[in-house]
Amino acid sequence: MTGTPVRLDLSSPSRGPRGKPPKHFVDLTPEQRVEAVTELGEKPFRAKQLATHYFTHLTNDPALMTDLPKATRDKLVEGLFPQLLTAHRTQTADKGTTVKTLWHLFDGAKVESVLMRYANRTTLCVSSQAGCGLACSFCATGQLGLTRNLSTAEIVEQVRAAARSLADGEVPGGPTRLSNVVFMGMGEPLANYKSVMETVRRLVAPAPDGLGMSARNVTVSTVGMVPAMDRLAKEGIPVTLALSLHAPDDELRSELVPVNTRWSVDEALDSAHRYFEVTGRRVSIEYALIRDINDHAWRADLLGEKLNARGRGWVHCNPIPLNPTPGSKWTASDPRVEQEFVARLRAHGIPTTIRDTRGSEIDGACGQLAAEEDE
Repeated sequence: MTGTPVRLDLSSPSRGPRGKPPKHFVDLTPEQRVEAVTELGEKPFRAKQLATHYFTHLTNDPALMTDLPKATRDKLVEGLFPQLLTAHRTQTADKGTTVKTLWHLFDGAKVESVLMRYANRTTLCVSSQAGCGLACSFCATGQLGLTRNLSTAEIVEQVRAAARSLADGEVPGGPTRLSNVVFMGMGEPLANYKSVMETVRRLVAPAPDGLGMSARNVTVSTVGMVPAMDRLAKEGIPVTLALSLHAPDDELRSELVPVNTRWSVDEALDSAHRYFEVTGRRVSIEYALIRDINDHAWRADLLGEKLNARGRGWVHCNPIPLNPTPGSKWTASDPRVEQEFVARLRAHGIPTTIRDTRGSEIDGACGQLAAEEDE
């Protein structure tokens, strides 16, 4: 992608335009933050104080900014920290270590995030769009249609809220830090390229200008928007790229993932391989295993052959047992079929790990809570 993000018209449902989110402190660069603070009549150094509170102490509550005069903090927070997200509903699973939150945005749009605590890491799955316009046939979010893109601050606020919850010990296991962020929630991240990349910059920027996360612990997924994938490779930020493939042949993939009619399986895999060549970062291939649809052994062989045709050591495959959605004809593969699929990939020398499916008892597929509210 060489200009603005690719705009797709795949005849999917849309909810129409929504309001533009108000400008937030996080939407600004460090230099712009200084300008914004001075425009409010405050000293330039207040911008660094605000950044420290937000990115280091994970707060936007003026009552906690005790190193600022009360009148000053109230004015700055009112002017620079509009409330963008409101937690409307939460569900927990896995003894409280998986927390799914339905957020209402300032204009009533709905998005979801899922926080997952494991023994050796904590991962937040964030949404980058309200709904999605790509209409993948088995995806709960795809059934919603696209409402709008999220702003940088709307995405970062999902991260800050999760990081604060972990720091406060609200998730079983004691206080800890957020270690990983994956753009695998609602929406196609690369269809909201600008906001997603600005979010990534906030995540990896060292304190106090950002959260100081490792780019290697940030994963950006895509269904295969080739120009945007190539653009991502040139950003100089070595995030992990995850390609949601779901089928190795164009005939089936075009049915499951309509964007395949624009960029084929081979074009998407070629772009993913270019990403590896430029960044040195191994690419993840995401593959939702759907019973009697894409879980055939011959498709595992075809996938292994196509991946190996582009070299060795550049890719890791993550088969994912499908999280079924209410009323859908799609369901997860039989465990024996799943095992055979994995065995075939490994026989081709493809490193393969079955993705842990958390939260199935709490409508784990992103979009399900929002869909329930719209029924």
